[in-house]
Amino acid sequence: MLITEDLVKCYRGGTRANDGISLHVKAGEVVGLLGHNGAGKTTLINQVAGLALPTSGTIRVDGCDPVAEPARVRRMVSVMPQAHAPLAGVTPQQAIRTMARIRGMSKQTAVVRTREIIDALDLGEWADTSGERLSGGVRRLTAFGMAAAEPGRVVMLDEPTNDVDPVRRRLLWEQIRALANRGCAVLLVTHNVIEAERSVDRIVVMDAGKVLAEGTAAQLRSRAVGELRLELTAATADSLPELPAHLHTAGPPLRSSRRIVVPIGSDAASVALAWAQQLRAAGDIDEFALLPVGLEDVYLQLVGGDTDPGSSTDTHRGADTDTGKEEQGEPLVS
Repeated sequence: MLITEDLVKCYRGGTRANDGISLHVKAGEVVGLLGHNGAGKTTLINQVAGLALPTSGTIRVDGCDPVAEPARVRRMVSVMPQAHAPLAGVTPQQAIRTMARIRGMSKQTAVVRTREIIDALDLGEWADTSGERLSGGVRRLTAFGMAAAEPGRVVMLDEPTNDVDPVRRRLLWEQIRALANRGCAVLLVTHNVIEAERSVDRIVVMDAGKVLAEGTAAQLRSRAVGELRLELTAATADSLPELPAHLHTAGPPLRSSRRIVVPIGSDAASVALAWAQQLRAAGDIDEFALLPVGLEDVYLQLVGGDTDPGSSTDTHRGADTDTGKEEQGEPLVS
């Protein structure tokens, strides 16, 4: 349904926001784009939606070229942008219903579909509340509803769960899966490794405009170094301990702020636990944990450990291409 081949996007000054991106998303599939801010994820979405022209490479949306047929492709895609929807003076119910009508749904069907979305996302309490009085989470859910009311064949969601509370986040993921179940190809940008691991069909890891790895969560976990990871958290970054010579690691440790993550094999588990317990008893660390390797470990090994990928406040890397500052005129929903 969505194919990009060797896609390149260069900005003024020579910055390559996308550097040879090739990926595909099938109908009925949810694919997660995972990476730091500035990795080029939003730039990729903007090109698929026809909001930015590629420097080179090809894009096909159900066989159509957004460069040659931008109006046609925009009717075939739905976009939930990263920025909050401008809802001043508009209620969630009005916004979702209006978008359904704009995309061709009949008046009666739009009313029914709007009520379905509001009920599914538990937004009834705010359905008739003016946008300027809504919380950030409710605004995000409303923006999703606008994109999902009458979705295109390709649905692209940029950080859909930002600011959403845990209960409604689960409801949101259910609705994302419902879009795939009805045959949409869903491309979803996220920083949240844990959510991506349990909620998407395939994951594409990007950094500095390139695809570093792609596959299911299980396939990516198989790339991890070691069977376990020892996590140590100190009071300050300066107080992180040095590794003892007798602890055999499966790879180099990754340091992130006050935390150090050490990959180890199962045969080193007892030694690692004894060392961590000594540090904790001496007050050298605040806490520790010994855990099986997960997708987060693979992510950090691929892109580096200078940022916590489970946080919504990632450090910017490279060009500010994921904040929309390089693109002008981004619409609310395409």
